[in-house]
Amino acid sequence: MMNDATLRKIDLNLLLAFSVLMQERNVSRAAERLLLGQPGLSAALKRLRETLDDELFVRVGRGLQPTARALAIAPAIEDALSGIERAIRRPAAFDPASWEGEFRIGMCDNLESAFFGPLAARLSVQAPRARLVGIASDKRGASRMLDDGVYDFSVSVHEEPASWHIRMPLFDQISVCLFHPDQLKLQAPLRLEDFINAPHVTVSFEGNSSSSVDEALARAGHSRRVVASVPRFSALPMALRAMPAIATIPESIACCMAQLHGLVIAAPPIELPADPITMLYRRVDQADGRALWFRRLFVEVAAAALKASGCQMGISQAA
Repeated sequence: MMNDATLRKIDLNLLLAFSVLMQERNVSRAAERLLLGQPGLSAALKRLRETLDDELFVRVGRGLQPTARALAIAPAIEDALSGIERAIRRPAAFDPASWEGEFRIGMCDNLESAFFGPLAARLSVQAPRARLVGIASDKRGASRMLDDGVYDFSVSVHEEPASWHIRMPLFDQISVCLFHPDQLKLQAPLRLEDFINAPHVTVSFEGNSSSSVDEALARAGHSRRVVASVPRFSALPMALRAMPAIATIPESIACCMAQLHGLVIAAPPIELPADPITMLYRRVDQADGRALWFRRLFVEVAAAALKASGCQMGISQAA
């Protein structure tokens, strides 16, 4: 363990002056390297002598000859200064092509369906030795899981972050209606009457059937009939293929489901609030090369995935 009391007595600049004097054995050349005047270097040498209780360097002709104490401590001081220089040196740029390890991302299943596949595909090309791990996450547990190091960042609807977290806006996620054309013979745009009279299937992690859709309908003096509720978005396509019903879900996953399962997307006949999708990450990771590269890659991939799916929302390019 370091002796703090001993280290407090000495200035790091004095050790640097000692190292240069050992290399040059000449006050003028050493002062020039240190960007000091000769009086300044002489003052530093005086302090060194007082601190170490040794003359350290003796003038012999036009040069300096180190004492036995100076020769004895020189290797250790040189190693210490080299170690400090390496420690504070700017880190090398992150190289995804050679990096081996895990990138971990937290998302709920609707965003995971839209973005995980494209993200994994891009990583397999740009970081072929890395592995992508998706972690089930929601806004309530996102901060705690982030602090526990469960993932690099979370993509969700996040609450006001702690001071040691950063919340970066990505896009505003709107909700759309989804149904199977063989089960419901409806025309777009949907009429409010058709929307109210059709059976509805909802997605609720807690098993609740009420949502922002019901709140919006109630403000307009209407209500709907919910016939089923599922805990995961992955169950919706089969439910809509099997029964005449409407699901009102985030546009990002609705676009994916429509393409894969032959479902129809329609705008809801009532005004629904958009959900602000954000990225949440730790402030200590803000400038880390690996974490920064991964965040920027996700932003690029998400923007391309939304564009390819035909979704209307745009994504922020900051990371």
